[in-house]
Amino acid sequence: MEKITGNMTIGEILEVREDVAPILLNMGMHCLGCPSAQMETLEEACAVHGVDVNEILSQMNK
Repeated sequence: MEKITGNMTIGEILEVREDVAPILLNMGMHCLGCPSAQMETLEEACAVHGVDVNEILSQMNK
């Protein structure tokens, strides 16, 4: 299983681990298929949504 990092785009994350989509949805990112998701890193998305990137990474990499 590939480790997810904060500098991966949302699109990259979903390509390698579709199972983490509910975690992203719970953080408030409801537009997983939009163009921004293909260009925005997890760190950037967390900053926009006011979420701690380390907490999300911990959940995703369990």
